[in-house]
Amino acid sequence: QGQEKLSCNPKKENGTHVVLCELGNPMKEGARITVDMELSVSGLEDMGAAITFHLQLRSKNSPSPSNASVTVTVPVEAEAEMELRGNSLPATTVLPTSWHWVEGSRRLEDHGIKVEHVYELHNKGPGTVSGVTLSLAIPHLLGNHVLLYLLELGTEGGMNCSQHPTLNPAQV
Repeated sequence: QGQEKLSCNPKKENGTHVVLCELGNPMKEGARITVDMELSVSGLEDMGAAITFHLQLRSKNSPSPSNASVTVTVPVEAEAEMELRGNSLPATTVLPTSWHWVEGSRRLEDHGIKVEHVYELHNKGPGTVSGVTLSLAIPHLLGNHVLLYLLELGTEGGMNCSQHPTLNPAQV
């Protein structure tokens, strides 16, 4: 007939988390009630694809055959927004028209102007993420000519890196 807020108490029983809610006392025989519950659960990042709740209506009266339980499975969906930021140092590079690659040289300046590309992957939340794969395609060849000579590839922050193009093939 009306709406009431329930008084619920969380506690641990037999190693599981239990929330007990008092629905009413005394309750008349044949009474029908509907309960809408909203639960806020944190720390579900590693719980898998779903979380299961076991719901049971228990009576404090003498043994009741209606102490049936219901299992409800709710899918867990993590939400996180990723952002990729990148820049090049220097931002603009102009090669002199008279410059040529010096074949066989081990001096860095004979192979071009150093340009460093830095990429930062940020998690803007609200959830945490793991197992993220970032693929960067770097055009290091233009036809049969070297466009960018790749010296090194590094990461920070506990990330793993796998590289496909050969880095520093002339060992400059």
